[in-house]
Amino acid sequence: MRAPGKLVLSGAYAVLAGAPALVTAVDRYVVADGTRASSFTTPEFSAARPGSAQPYFDAALLRDQGQKLGLGSSAAILVACLGVLSAAERPEARLEDLRQGVFAEALAAHRRAQGGGSGVDVAASSFGGHLLVRREAAGALQLTPVTLPRELVFRVWASGEPASTSHFVATVFELERKDPAVFARRLGAQAQASEAFEAALTRGSAVDVVHALAAQHRALAELGEAASATIVVDAVRQLHERAQTEGGCVLPSGAGGGDVSLYAGLTAPSPELLALARRLGQKPLDLGVGAPGLSHVEPQPHSEPRAS
Repeated sequence: MRAPGKLVLSGAYAVLAGAPALVTAVDRYVVADGTRASSFTTPEFSAARPGSAQPYFDAALLRDQGQKLGLGSSAAILVACLGVLSAAERPEARLEDLRQGVFAEALAAHRRAQGGGSGVDVAASSFGGHLLVRREAAGALQLTPVTLPRELVFRVWASGEPASTSHFVATVFELERKDPAVFARRLGAQAQASEAFEAALTRGSAVDVVHALAAQHRALAELGEAASATIVVDAVRQLHERAQTEGGCVLPSGAGGGDVSLYAGLTAPSPELLALARRLGQKPLDLGVGAPGLSHVEPQPHSEPRAS
């Protein structure tokens, strides 16, 4: 079976405080093969099935030269591996039921292995499409499939420098202990921009979606500055400033740190913006959004898996 990677388009950090996030599945997949075992076991799979052999998997499309691209590979590996096992255990189960069962198991295991997290990456790998996600106080996720405005144009860049989501999240939420008032103000601004994104999506306004994402760039930059965490790296700041002159915006996808950045606008980025991205070491990623979730596929792994 295969499971897609993900991009967080909206709601980073604020989703952990109950604000809406938008996560989309990308058409780069992990493929798991239940007929043979992996040469090692990932922490997330160990948390899900302690003592069990992990199925062989190929996650090459979510990496570049051995480095994770920041597309949710650990969640996709876990969902694909649990999916192939669940399909063998329940051969008569409908795909929708397999997805739901794998999602519940993977979400709990992923959080145990990583010490928390929103779980939006597990949701994208399990169900696919574009998902509006709200996290309840007890940790359960409310998932709503949505449609993005047709006029929206997205481009994705990767720096080739992996960033640790768990490290950034821990650093940002350490600010809550050190200075609760500043934390509330900064995270509140990000939550407000995330709510504005949801409202724009509901109205179907591509213009307002871009404005809400630009507001999230500002909010994330200020949150990172207050927490001494470089959520918005200098390359993303420069790209955003240029994109603003073209009516678009550039912001981190997810926790930030420079691994993956996202352009959003009503037109494709100009040649000048693309040239700036190249000069700043940003590599364009050829991928589509809104891809299907966990699915059956003929196993065709073509390389040894690498540790997630």
